[in-house]
Amino acid sequence: MSEQDKRRELETVREVTQDFLRRRELRRPLETKWQLCQNFLSGNQYADVTPRMTVEESPKAYEWSFRGVYNNIAPIIESRLARLGTVRPKLVVRAATDEEADLRSAELASRVLESSSQRIGLSDVIARAGVLSETYGTAFYQILWNPQAGKQIGMADGKPVYEGDISVTAVSPFEIFPDSLTCETLSEVRSLIHAKAVPKEVLRSLYGKEVEGSGVDAVTLFDAEGSTEDRKKEYVVLIERYERESEKYPNGRLTVVAGDTLLFDGELPYVNGESGRRDFPFVRQTALLYAGMFFGISVVDRLIPVQRAYNAVKNRKHEYLNRVANGVLTVEDGSVDTDELMEDGLCPGKVVVYRQGSTPPKFLHAEYIPNDFAEEEERLSNEFIQISGVSEVSRTSQTPTNVTSGVALQLLIEQDENRLSMTVDAQRRAILQVGKQMLRLLRAYAGENRLMKSGGTGKKVQMFYFSAADLNSDDIVYETETEQSASPAQTRSMVLELISAKLLTDDEGKMNASTRRRLLRAMGCANLSAEGDLSELHSCRASEENVLLTKEDVQAEIYDDHNLHVTEHTRYLLSERVSETTKARFVAHIKQHETYMTGGQKDGE
Repeated sequence: MSEQDKRRELETVREVTQDFLRRRELRRPLETKWQLCQNFLSGNQYADVTPRMTVEESPKAYEWSFRGVYNNIAPIIESRLARLGTVRPKLVVRAATDEEADLRSAELASRVLESSSQRIGLSDVIARAGVLSETYGTAFYQILWNPQAGKQIGMADGKPVYEGDISVTAVSPFEIFPDSLTCETLSEVRSLIHAKAVPKEVLRSLYGKEVEGSGVDAVTLFDAEGSTEDRKKEYVVLIERYERESEKYPNGRLTVVAGDTLLFDGELPYVNGESGRRDFPFVRQTALLYAGMFFGISVVDRLIPVQRAYNAVKNRKHEYLNRVANGVLTVEDGSVDTDELMEDGLCPGKVVVYRQGSTPPKFLHAEYIPNDFAEEEERLSNEFIQISGVSEVSRTSQTPTNVTSGVALQLLIEQDENRLSMTVDAQRRAILQVGKQMLRLLRAYAGENRLMKSGGTGKKVQMFYFSAADLNSDDIVYETETEQSASPAQTRSMVLELISAKLLTDDEGKMNASTRRRLLRAMGCANLSAEGDLSELHSCRASEENVLLTKEDVQAEIYDDHNLHVTEHTRYLLSERVSETTKARFVAHIKQHETYMTGGQKDGE
């Protein structure tokens, strides 16, 4: 490497590092707020932000003061997460046109997306992102292509080669640094820095370069000198700066820096944006939008003042009760041995000796607890509901004492759902964008004849092949729009009402097998119909034969439903572009079924 190239690399490292430090300082007030939210959620509710922009626990006003924590924030967040956990919309790819080939391609892409989501555990990633967004107000998904994932397909230079697979991870907002905190959407951000603490060994294996580690805080990425907590001596801050396309960089730019070493400097790695453009491999999810800000706001942040007041009221109430129960003695100066009295108190049967002519010790008159305590506690409890949108029905699963009507109870549940609709919509939009980027990565890296599996009927796994060229559409929509409000009990009730109204039967009052099977699935009893519905089993077997016939000859079996098999094979031939060799195999196989249908024997028997 020439001296000029070395100077250029050092200048790039310095510029990226300075840019990161500048963004980190600008965002520091937000980080202290996020740390405060985490403390209150975990129960450390006497922490506060200091003028030095650190979160520290405030001292007691008096040694005898009560410092109990009555955490109402945790059950509220748990209730919101439980309701968000029911939002797992099924992503369906919409066909580019109404032609049969595009319809088949869209159906295949939907199966690929569903199979990929199950394989990488997308539901678990969504759950982790939900915890981050509810705690800090914002979470991010990172969608990458991992060339070391998937099954091994060969060897190269003595090292195994894998087919690669998608990687989707939930990223904390502590690791994301936009160029401007006032951008309201990710599309408005011109450059984005993703910084995190990474072990030196990981950098050595990924980039083949040795980087000196330093002591950094694993969360805030600030130097951890003088502190033993979260100190990472073998860790170094990895800085990835993503820049959008510009006149100077038509395909965008990705610069990766660790310590004083430049690890990568090139164009954005993935064609994962709209209209075949390169974009950031991130998707943002917010709990509540904050006008004019890139990062969202958390419900925890809004509840902190109410939680402080609630703790204060409960603690003062317990202090008052303690005074009433234990009493407060008045003692004339010099009349008794105050040291002994302070140590033992006035236990039952105690003999108190006091100076002759002085006033004996006595308790102050105990008053009743003022009603102000109970009224303020009730007002604060109502404020928790008003701010969080989570009523007692959702939080404690108890019906309010003043609600006796089923209709009124249903209205309360619907109000909770309406208050949560903004968060639900934000999560749905994020999942939609994640699905689009997943399909675009598969289209770019899946290659030819990639094998995947998906769930089938009768607890059977279906295998299917696809190629990257088959994924010609990434127009993803939701299969249903009401999954967040339809609980299993509500779904069963609705199905029973439809059956009672005879809306699912024909003129003779009979229900066909397909309708019955779908209803049992909707009620969570799919296993009751899977074994009895032979038509679906035969259809699944015919689909598997379609895959095998593209590779080799397949013999028809006597127990096959030959009419259904012929229909499925013919539909595949009409909707797919197949070679003459593959077409000949299909024709021969169809003739075998027709021979069975006419009562004859197969050729050669």
